[in-house]
Amino acid sequence: MPTPFEQESVARVSSWQSDGAMQGSAFDFLKASAAQQYPYNFFWLGRPIIQYPQDIVATQEIIWQVKPDLIIETGIAHGGSLILSASILAMIDHAEAAMSGAMLNPSQPKRRVLGVDIDIRSHNRSAIEEHPMAAYIEMIQGSSIDADVVAQVHKKAAEFTKVMVFLDSNHTHDHVLAELNAYAQLVPSGSYCIVYDTLIEDMG
Repeated sequence: MPTPFEQESVARVSSWQSDGAMQGSAFDFLKASAAQQYPYNFFWLGRPIIQYPQDIVATQEIIWQVKPDLIIETGIAHGGSLILSASILAMIDHAEAAMSGAMLNPSQPKRRVLGVDIDIRSHNRSAIEEHPMAAYIEMIQGSSIDADVVAQVHKKAAEFTKVMVFLDSNHTHDHVLAELNAYAQLVPSGSYCIVYDTLIEDMG
């Protein structure tokens, strides 16, 4: 049951749908900031994340709410998004252990993040593998729509119950559609498949 504060938040956001001035100013900021590479200026636990801060906050809210066992991410870049997902999963594991009194071994987490990228550059791979969140992270190099890669992801996903998917690689229509066809079926009811950068078609 939503709390009164949560209900107020939903009402506020819903009211913006009819607020043309609010939407216009937000879109103006989006266009101007994207042109200046604004989202390239942020880090998560030391790794570049290349996301808008409000999207980072929304991502942690969704992960905390769903508490997935596995997060699949297409598109790795510098690894900041993998680290974000891993750190929230680590907090969930910590919170559950604190509530139950169970022992927690950070080097053997039960939740995982699986990143897929067609080109994982060696310096980025090294930085991710040396990061304190590395135990939560696995990576596959290859196109996210390649049949062999899709098969590897499905095999890994079969080990988990509650899967969440973030699509943030090639943003062309055909590629995203192929990713949705490949991975959306892995997402159970109550979880999410999230497509990043849908704003591109509005930025012309």
